[in-house]
Amino acid sequence: MPKHAMAPEGPVQFEPEFIAGVREIFEHKIAFNALMGLQIEEVDGVRATGRIEMRPELVGHYLHNRIHGGVISACLDAMGGLAVMTAIGARHLDEPPLQRLHRFSKLGTIDLRIDYLRPGIGDAFRMEAEVLRLGSRVASTRMSFLGTDGKLLATGSAAYIVS
Repeated sequence: MPKHAMAPEGPVQFEPEFIAGVREIFEHKIAFNALMGLQIEEVDGVRATGRIEMRPELVGHYLHNRIHGGVISACLDAMGGLAVMTAIGARHLDEPPLQRLHRFSKLGTIDLRIDYLRPGIGDAFRMEAEVLRLGSRVASTRMSFLGTDGKLLATGSAAYIVS
């Protein structure tokens, strides 16, 4: 495999243009992410972190003001995808940022597992995702959904088609 096509072995520093493009795609062009209010905190080509503010539209249990399990699942899936997007971007640093952004068009979830550990009650939540392996056709990730106090509320693992 040519050096430019190898997966990153550690964090990379992306150009502001690339980060802005990823943010535009993830937070605005993916309408469901925008509907949920997902926001990127940080990406480094291996890991991604994000957050979501609790809103009445996201409640799954009205008596306890608990976030809906489907929102947790969708957030973790989106964050896994984001981590893969930036890993793809890091793998092809020799290309201009705009060209790297076009590589995301074939990305799609092919397997997703979520384990709900605790009720999601709070004003905001944080998500973390890490790419375990970025192959030429499939990427594997693991994700965490946390309360603002850092307590682990749910975990996930996923596989994504990348080509």
